[in-house]
Amino acid sequence: MSLKPRTLGILVVGGAILAALLYVTFRTEPIPVDLHEIASGPLQVSVDADGRTRIRDIYEVAAPITGTALRSPVQVGDTVVAGQTVVAEVEPVAPSLLDSRTRMQAEATIAEAQAALNVAETDHRRAQEEQTYAQMQFERMQVLVERGVSSITAMEDVTQRLAIADAAVEAAAARIDIARSTLERSRAALMGPETANAGNGDCCVEIVAPADGVVLSVANISERPVAAGAPLMSIGNPGELEIVADLLSSDAVRLSPGAVAIVERWGGPDPLMAELDRVEPSARTHISALGIEEQRVDAIFRLTSPPEERAGLGDGFSTFLRIIEWQAEDVLQVPLSALFRRGEDWAVFVADGSTAREIIVELGRRSDRFAVVTGGLEPGMMVVTHPNDDIADGSPVIDRTEL
Repeated sequence: MSLKPRTLGILVVGGAILAALLYVTFRTEPIPVDLHEIASGPLQVSVDADGRTRIRDIYEVAAPITGTALRSPVQVGDTVVAGQTVVAEVEPVAPSLLDSRTRMQAEATIAEAQAALNVAETDHRRAQEEQTYAQMQFERMQVLVERGVSSITAMEDVTQRLAIADAAVEAAAARIDIARSTLERSRAALMGPETANAGNGDCCVEIVAPADGVVLSVANISERPVAAGAPLMSIGNPGELEIVADLLSSDAVRLSPGAVAIVERWGGPDPLMAELDRVEPSARTHISALGIEEQRVDAIFRLTSPPEERAGLGDGFSTFLRIIEWQAEDVLQVPLSALFRRGEDWAVFVADGSTAREIIVELGRRSDRFAVVTGGLEPGMMVVTHPNDDIADGSPVIDRTEL
């Protein structure tokens, strides 16, 4: 039985629709991917760290005596000259007030010292009289000996008595000095705050700047009591800046003295240059914001940019450093975003036409974005970046930019 043309057409159209549905149902759609072309170029491997500036040599000025620090003659930011600018004045401590018992004891001590002085003066007058008598005896005996009336032995006796009298006068004079000093010490015990520095011309100990620079900080600008050794202010030269970077100890050991650092985010329009001066020999334990225990160490960098390029940069300012650990001008490199682990190896997906091919690669140095390729890839190859779990070896892929 032959089919009518209309029926035959319906069957053909239905078969075509069914075939299209089966094709759509069972075909594999290409996976949209981002591609990156493998190429050679310059690469820098850096250690990034936050840093802060500080003046290389800071001079701390402290009170040399216990007393009262007068109102500061200088303020923060003032320029000072070494050995000339007076930066602080300290008045010696004033005597304290005496209670009635202490005052009576001090007055009794003064009376005792006055009496001892009177006794010493009396002893001194008596010694002088004995000295005068011994001198007269010596002179008389000397005349008698010259006339041959007296013996040499008698002359020796009066000579000895004269020497003893002279020594007694000297001893009595010394006791007077002792008594006077004791009396002055006793009177000093009665001095109160109202008599401090009265009439003696003494006022303050003036402290001059130990170095050229500016005043960085003042402990307290107002007058106040201070103890010996109490800090008064700090002085430094803002032109002699260095940068302290807080590094992980594992990063610090990879850096060599003289390593170049690019200083960014310091506030100026252009980055500054610095060199690693030294790494502190001792690390410290630090707990990160995530609660991880870290060993961190300070690295000191010397600014090499001229002062005119870093105008406004001062002590304690925040900076960001990119410390160059390694760099090369022309190396083959692959994005880190294209790499994934395959066992112990690193692998990438390469777009071979419209098909993804998995390739094991060998890597060298790595920066924060790229890694040096030492084997497995050639220039011009297109690798898939950020591959997802849907991609496998042989999967159809399409460049996302072609959609």
